[in-house]
Amino acid sequence: MSEGGNSHEPTVDEASGPIPPPVQPPRNRNPLALVVAAVVVAGMLYFGFHMARRAGPGRTPGAAQVTDAPDFTLESLDGKSLRLSDLRGKAVLLNFWATWCVPCKIEMPWLVELQKEYGPQGLQIVGVAMDDSSKEDIAQFAKDMGVNYPVLIGKNDVADAYAVPAMPESFFIDRDGRIVDKIIGLKGKADIEESVRKALNAQPGASPTAAAATQAQK
Repeated sequence: MSEGGNSHEPTVDEASGPIPPPVQPPRNRNPLALVVAAVVVAGMLYFGFHMARRAGPGRTPGAAQVTDAPDFTLESLDGKSLRLSDLRGKAVLLNFWATWCVPCKIEMPWLVELQKEYGPQGLQIVGVAMDDSSKEDIAQFAKDMGVNYPVLIGKNDVADAYAVPAMPESFFIDRDGRIVDKIIGLKGKADIEESVRKALNAQPGASPTAAAATQAQK
């Protein structure tokens, strides 16, 4: 200690070296700023909680409850009409996407690979382009991405029937036309493949849980 008794040198711990002085809280904080900050934080927490309840972790919380896939008819890029119920007997991966959707572009090569691998087993991937771009632009995009499955020109009433909140969103439909799983947003290829197998192996009248158990036994 100095002669004046008011040394500003930090305390020294022989084992760990100098110990920094305690941090003093800032003075003269603006009460209004604190209130605004609290409101912002509360709003962020509410929004995050609300979105988490809507979307969950990306896989539908109630996916084990089988529901019939809403039927529709849409025009494909080649000018033909495709009706979903005409694919009965196949497992369908119904993928809602758009050309401006970066996550959609990331997962497209995986869908191409899955169509090649599981197509012989009865899988049919169908893309629904929810896009403001022209049919020609969508077709060029699909060609550049090497898409090997039908791409349909989407309509809002179809997206509303499936309650699509964001893209990409994929619905996995079994051979009897029932939605057995869905994935919201970008997930890994393994997650998509798991749901594809669930749709392929779903038994008539069986729940996705039973189908998954059947697959696990193989």
